[in-house]
Amino acid sequence: MRVLYGVVGEGMGHATRSAVVLDHILDLGHEVRVVVSGKAHTFLKERFARRKKISMEEIHGLTLRYLGNRLDRKGSLFWNLRNAPKGVKKNIEVYRKIAEDGIQPEVVISDFESWAALYGLRHGVPVVSVDNIQIINRCKHQKALKKGKGLDFGLARLAVKMKVPKAYHYLIATFFFPPVRKKYTTLVPPILRDEVLTAEREPGEHVVIYFRGMAVDELRDILRKCPVPFRVYGADEESEEGNVAFRRFAGKAFLDDLRTARAVVAGGGFSLMSEAVSLGVPMLSVPIEGQFEQELNARYLEHLGYGRAARKLEDSVLGKFLERIDEFSAALSAYRRTDNSLFFSYLDRLLERVAQGKKRPNRLA
Repeated sequence: MRVLYGVVGEGMGHATRSAVVLDHILDLGHEVRVVVSGKAHTFLKERFARRKKISMEEIHGLTLRYLGNRLDRKGSLFWNLRNAPKGVKKNIEVYRKIAEDGIQPEVVISDFESWAALYGLRHGVPVVSVDNIQIINRCKHQKALKKGKGLDFGLARLAVKMKVPKAYHYLIATFFFPPVRKKYTTLVPPILRDEVLTAEREPGEHVVIYFRGMAVDELRDILRKCPVPFRVYGADEESEEGNVAFRRFAGKAFLDDLRTARAVVAGGGFSLMSEAVSLGVPMLSVPIEGQFEQELNARYLEHLGYGRAARKLEDSVLGKFLERIDEFSAALSAYRRTDNSLFFSYLDRLLERVAQGKKRPNRLA
């Protein structure tokens, strides 16, 4: 089949997940054209440089701005409005290029990316949504998990609904499974990289930190108060000060430290959280304030007993979290670790149904 694949460029989790999906559909012999924005374009272009039957087109996407660990809504709005004219022009050019090439897609796959989804709607091409964020809109959530977030939840649900509307089917990757409230929706386990699937859990004494919402000096002061070795990723320069080791981000080294970690402290992003849950690593999640999706992830993490959610990283919060590591590890031991085979089987069935012109299914059993 001829596949148009859209990848949102905000955050690298969408790109790493899409790389897994793209490898699968290329292995099946499908022809793929990818439209992608931001840093994800560079990552995927390099990742698939040597593979055949795939091409990349860079498009303009929305960008979020942050103040510390808080979403800067006004700054994000101003930034995107200022760059809108240039972005619209770029996206029109890509639209014309794809139309003029004469390669008419038979199906669109969208990882929370609007350009490809709207292209599918406009041209009558079935759209398959593959992401984690649609869980906000298409599932029911307990009131306790939305407590104090009524307005944020409503706005988030509306935004998610508009992002990829009227898809042929929604495949939602998740480690928590609330009741589905909408048709044409199927929940699947997290879509994980091969490196994560083959990694073995060997818990040690160190704690991994991947948290950018705080100044380095403030973070260092908090970590020094806990008598535990910390490995902090995302530093500009590598150094070691007492029990705190600062490291530049490197995929292989980070994963090795994660699988052998006593615990991990990070934001509320789904990708790292799902990897930690799959590996059985307790997590302290400090989601970005104002990003409801991250806050919902963190609340489910705590609700299931896999770790704790916190509004702010403080030495008292970190200390209480570390005291409960055995409790969190016990809960994680009951989590059923799976590979990507179930997701792949669902995706293959959807592509087959599209090729045969069949109606979209309410659920995939």
